[in-house]
Amino acid sequence: MSRAGDTSTTRFWLVVTAVIILVQVISQYLMGRIWICECGYVKLFEAGVNTPGNSQHLFDWYTPSHIIHGFLFYGLGWLIMRRKPVAARLALSALIEAAWELLENSPIIINRYRSATMAVGYTGDSILNSGMDMVSMIAGFLFAARAPVWLTVTIALVFEVLTAFVIRDNLTLNVLMLVWPVEAVKIWQGGL
Repeated sequence: MSRAGDTSTTRFWLVVTAVIILVQVISQYLMGRIWICECGYVKLFEAGVNTPGNSQHLFDWYTPSHIIHGFLFYGLGWLIMRRKPVAARLALSALIEAAWELLENSPIIINRYRSATMAVGYTGDSILNSGMDMVSMIAGFLFAARAPVWLTVTIALVFEVLTAFVIRDNLTLNVLMLVWPVEAVKIWQGGL
């Protein structure tokens, strides 16, 4: 394929990715999600986990989980779309992340978080936070596309250990508690 063909193919997949993000934002708006925190302002980082500001601002303690999503989705794309351009794999990753963001902010998952995990007062993400979750996933994807596998895996493990230590939650525990809640984990997460 010519250089011009490579550029137009990349551009096409980047437009597809942008459309997926736009559909995510519009869908969340139509679902009744709020644009920004009800507090009326935007913070760079919300340090509280079980606070009204969690999942409402630009970044929070769950941002590393979304970066890891990018690592994992890059790996998935490499496995199933190896012959496709990286931009096509990014579009697939954005589609998966957008689907998760819509599901995560649906009443069924919000209620599941409240009943089965430590997120007792969880009300879902603001549209801004959800969009930044997508940006974090894309950053993770792009990092994994460039970095050696050993470095990507090491960073993922550091993120998981760090967030488990600081907030008693991480991507692994989040998935576990959504799929197969363990009472002992819930008690540990609650600090009891």
